[in-house]
Amino acid sequence: MAANGTVPAVHGRRRLSILVLAVVALAAATAGVVVGANQNGDEEEPERLPERTGRPLERVSFLAKIVPAREEREPAPRGPVVPRSVADLARRLPLERKVAQLFLFGFGGTDLNAEIFRRLRRLDLGGIVLAEPNYLGDPSLLGQIGGEARVIADQERHVPPWVLAVQDGAEFNSLQGLPPATAPADLPSAEAAAAEATETAQTLRGLNVTGVLGPVVDVGFESGSALGARIYSDSPDEVSGYADAVVRTYRQDRLFGAVKHFPGLGTADQSTEFGPASVGLEIDQLRERDLRPFETAIDAGVPGVMLSHALYPINDFTRPASLTRSIATDLLRGELGFQGVTLTDDLADPAITTLYSVPDAAVRALRAGADLLFISGPPGDQQAAYAAVLRAARRGQIPRRRLDEALLRALEAKEDYGLIG
Repeated sequence: MAANGTVPAVHGRRRLSILVLAVVALAAATAGVVVGANQNGDEEEPERLPERTGRPLERVSFLAKIVPAREEREPAPRGPVVPRSVADLARRLPLERKVAQLFLFGFGGTDLNAEIFRRLRRLDLGGIVLAEPNYLGDPSLLGQIGGEARVIADQERHVPPWVLAVQDGAEFNSLQGLPPATAPADLPSAEAAAAEATETAQTLRGLNVTGVLGPVVDVGFESGSALGARIYSDSPDEVSGYADAVVRTYRQDRLFGAVKHFPGLGTADQSTEFGPASVGLEIDQLRERDLRPFETAIDAGVPGVMLSHALYPINDFTRPASLTRSIATDLLRGELGFQGVTLTDDLADPAITTLYSVPDAAVRALRAGADLLFISGPPGDQQAAYAAVLRAARRGQIPRRRLDEALLRALEAKEDYGLIG
């Protein structure tokens, strides 16, 4: 009885062993098929990177590093997760980072202890703007500021930020002692302007400054202008020649520039740095004189246009140009055909803050068609503006299409000037 009872048990163990071996064989065959498919299928092999001494080769692209990893609860993607283009990156960035990319912040401090570096770690900011108090005349410290901004972006897997300055010439430079050494009104010719632009681009790029908020291409009056020596000439033709020379030089030497102040500030009754300003020219008058240098700059390939904060008859002097869709979108893009990135002038200027809060102005400017929002400070206003734009985007008060359009232009400019890639 006992001997007969062991036969079924032995047979059962043998059947189990055979079943296990079959499963193992099937799994091995399946793995072989998958490996073979990956080796012989249509997928391209990963790009071979040059050997680097002292560390293993990385086969992850820069764009892959700055896109956040998927959460575990999401199903595994079937295709590659590396963004194939800037457009793909723009679509995939989380909303908080999309919004942060649209801000240019000024800051306090002159070295690597400046508070802006802590904010760069928290926020994927579009860029920082250097002002006169940030520079004490030591080029090495200036170079460290720009370099640290890039290092932080690499460490935090953020998009590298712009490092910008206002260098309008001579006493109108944020970085005193650095080129251009001559105010536009004192330049003898467009050729001289181009020579100074070459020196400016080479010097600033060597100090990790990647762009300038300029040049000024406003047309002045014969009797003078509220912008003083920042105006090159009162002749539209001469200013157009100046614009062409400087824009082409900056572009050739890979220094980002944004011509200003669209649609023209040369005839304003005062500078928008001091309060609300008005330009009394009708649209046809603007076309005859003030818009011509901007058209020339666009033809020369200028990557950025800065919007004026002045009031114009085109909207019955009711809103600054930077907050007006008929100027920031219809006129600049629809009529002049500009396809680059638009920037606001400083939203902390009295021309804005006399009429609006900084957060309200930021939302209005983005809705009107501005792509990058410049706020010199203070930090409280900057953070409030970021929160206001983020909230408006979440609530649909800023259409998602408008937000993505601004982000894509901002990222394309960074790719064009070598910050991404």
